[in-house]
Amino acid sequence: MKKFTHLIKREFRLFFSNNVLRLLFIGAPILYGILIGAVYQKGKITDLPIIVVDQDQSLMSVKFIDMLEETESIQVVSVFPDLTNVKNKAIDEDASVIVNIPRGFTSGIQQNKLPEITIFVDASNTLTSNTALMAVNGVAMTIKAGIQIESQMKKGVPEYVATQNYEPFKTTIIKQSIRSGNYLYFMLPGVLLTVFQQILLLGLALTFASEYENRTFEELVRKMPNPLGMLAVKIIPYMIMSVGILLLYWGFSKYYNMVIGGAFWAFTLSTFVFILAVCGIGVLVSIVLPNQLKATEVLMVVATPSFILSGFTWPLSQMPNWVQFIAELIPLTHYLKTFRILYLNHASVSHIYAPVKAMSIIAVICLSLSAIILHYKIKKVKNHSTEDIN
Repeated sequence: MKKFTHLIKREFRLFFSNNVLRLLFIGAPILYGILIGAVYQKGKITDLPIIVVDQDQSLMSVKFIDMLEETESIQVVSVFPDLTNVKNKAIDEDASVIVNIPRGFTSGIQQNKLPEITIFVDASNTLTSNTALMAVNGVAMTIKAGIQIESQMKKGVPEYVATQNYEPFKTTIIKQSIRSGNYLYFMLPGVLLTVFQQILLLGLALTFASEYENRTFEELVRKMPNPLGMLAVKIIPYMIMSVGILLLYWGFSKYYNMVIGGAFWAFTLSTFVFILAVCGIGVLVSIVLPNQLKATEVLMVVATPSFILSGFTWPLSQMPNWVQFIAELIPLTHYLKTFRILYLNHASVSHIYAPVKAMSIIAVICLSLSAIILHYKIKKVKNHSTEDIN
């Protein structure tokens, strides 16, 4: 029994002597509890951006817009006089709904001509689009009821009868990016691209850490004393293997009959920048932490919550500012945005400039830091070798 107790105590000592394991075992549940709780803390979506096109410019259209602005779930971020280039403006504003109030809306109601309000819905995210649509539709129904009751009661019609007599205007809902209403289009690419980032990070965690552990870093320095060349040697194989993973994903799209076409070269460029950014993070951690297990554990902490933080399923705008800041540091956030813009929204290539720029910044910073730290590590190895010779 004493031996058994001694071994139990020994395991506790081993556990608490491992700083990374101790941090992960105790810190990860706390970190994820705070992080994931903060993401969904609001529990409901509010202030979703929408755009209104007011071609009527009347008191009735202004009243309609005011009622939209008073609705908790949505926020009117822009009002335009016509539909010119409004889809691109909606993408820039991250607006999931465009409400078009036609010219002659008020006069059409007065003349019983049944004018039509059109609601364009971006269905690339069913959660946000459905919430915004329900809010806009609710406002439209409220105005309809008020107009028809007031109009009929002026004619002496009893209120009960007035509510059933006629519809003052129509609302037509046009869903765009409708393919993502199918959860296969929505979830499968998001999950697969998340896995893509995770396996790259886990693989790159071992690049330099394994050299340190196996004591082969000095040999690597002799063969490649240039830090940039050393980074290239470590990263290029993963970039080549990434092509195989992307071809596998393309095979999945064919197998599941997912029609994802167009914007090939733009998405290829964004994929290249994404891989560079992920490689930058991976090699930086691997250079700083000389232990394979520790490097892997740290990158697992980074990779695990990235899909939730990416804004692909739950809007970034609904998260606290400090969570949004963390999300912006993860390449997947920007990569999934380029996927949504190009393949779900079918928007122009100009809209991916911002996410590609963000991934480029991550790549440049991480690779630059990696090169600087490698420079000093290489210098240290060279100095040590010179001392041995002397």
